[in-house]
Amino acid sequence: MQSKLTLSIEGMHCGACIRRVTTALKGIKGVELGSVEVGSAALKFNPDQASAKEIAAAVDRIGFTAQIKEL
Repeated sequence: MQSKLTLSIEGMHCGACIRRVTTALKGIKGVELGSVEVGSAALKFNPDQASAKEIAAAVDRIGFTAQIKEL
């Protein structure tokens, strides 16, 4: 079963930021990307393959600050 996740992402300001976050999220097993906009991302994920904290940490690793807004 897939879970929905919305992230609030600080530090994004342009199209290049959107591409970096998109690439990072697509690289996580079990993630089905919905949308990435400046300041946020919406996606679905398989909790058997990744956790919401792991997904947020992947965004943090590329230089942004992600907070879980909604599960």
